[in-house]
Amino acid sequence: MFYGLSKFFKNILPKRLFYRALLIVAIPVIVLQLVITFVFFDSLWIKTNKGMTRALVNEIKTFLEVYDDEIYNKDEITNLFSIYQDLNIEYVEDDNFIYDYDERWFSPIDRTLRRELKSKFGSEGFWFSSTNYKELIELRIRYQNGYFKFLVQKDRVTSSSARIFALWITVPAFIMVFISLIFLKNQTRPITNLARVAEKFGKGEEIEEFKPSGAAEIRQAGYEFDKMRKRINRHLNQRSEMLSGISHDLRTPLTRMKLQIAFIKDKELADKLSEDINEMEKMLNEYLQFTSSSYLEKDEQFDLSELIDKIVKKYNNNNISTILRDRTYFNGRKNLIQRCINNLIDNSIKYGDKVIIELKKNNNNIFIKIEDDGPGIPKEEFENVFKPFYKIDKGRADSKSSVGLGLSIASDIIRSHGGNIKLEKSSLKGLGVRIFLPV
Repeated sequence: MFYGLSKFFKNILPKRLFYRALLIVAIPVIVLQLVITFVFFDSLWIKTNKGMTRALVNEIKTFLEVYDDEIYNKDEITNLFSIYQDLNIEYVEDDNFIYDYDERWFSPIDRTLRRELKSKFGSEGFWFSSTNYKELIELRIRYQNGYFKFLVQKDRVTSSSARIFALWITVPAFIMVFISLIFLKNQTRPITNLARVAEKFGKGEEIEEFKPSGAAEIRQAGYEFDKMRKRINRHLNQRSEMLSGISHDLRTPLTRMKLQIAFIKDKELADKLSEDINEMEKMLNEYLQFTSSSYLEKDEQFDLSELIDKIVKKYNNNNISTILRDRTYFNGRKNLIQRCINNLIDNSIKYGDKVIIELKKNNNNIFIKIEDDGPGIPKEEFENVFKPFYKIDKGRADSKSSVGLGLSIASDIIRSHGGNIKLEKSSLKGLGVRIFLPV
């Protein structure tokens, strides 16, 4: 039960920190306003209005009692109450007047006035309207063969402090919420900047000097991230320098071995040794390519469909067909993406006859699918073939021309762009490679 309730609240609550913090600030302010407003209207405003309305009705009742007394002059009594009680009084003879009125239940003034009049004059002895005049209330009290018409100022039955009170509790609250919005925006902006920089770094993009800001905890997280980024970049640079040195050191003895092979009289043995040396050179070159720094290349906006079309044309192979979406723009390292697609197409041509390349796009992702009609790869080997230098002896024929780095390089390039690559059985009964790239 509690788990379901907790899940329900998690679903309806906003996901972003800014809006959650805004709720933390705004909800107490709103609840406090509602409580204060309820207490004010219930204990002060309504009771004050009730007392003012009761006083007015008592004045009208007093006027009628005095008016009935024969010892007083009728006109003089009317003038006195008009002057000193601020009542505009007029007697109208009308036996056919209907005492039906519009019961506006949503109006606190009408509710209180109806209740007090009913207690003094009965349910059919009065009529009133608070809407006929903008600033006046019209009251009609039955008297003999007609009725007395009273015009009373509305401020006689309602307190004007309610509007001032409502203004004072709402305007400052809105001002405080607005100020909170500014402060919350300033506090969440450093987190957003840190997340954006971390995303760019995860994709291998070049990052300008990052300056942490915000609260102490956020600045500390930013400083630690910046230290980590610099350590990783330093490690990558050291690796590149080390591999360059290895490349230089290994190529020299390989070149000497090639020269020495030329002096071997046994041609069969020389060919075998030469083949081994060539394979070693190929392995060395591909390994250096696999570990070479792709961080030196900067991101650029390019048309992915145009790039794939250009790659396919270079193969000049009628067995390669394409289904491409026009004007599919992607922000990334163009040369690396080209190398990835080249590796995948090379594998498909190497082990199959027919190749289909499909490019699609939606609001969030770009999808690239490369299928062939080759022997395919067993499902249990899908994850293993992405490992560097991994070869399988079944499904696809082993070859000395391959060192097992094609799919590893392709996977590394796609993941460095924040995407994903998966293997599956193709519609041509061979191997299908599905690539997801974020827009």
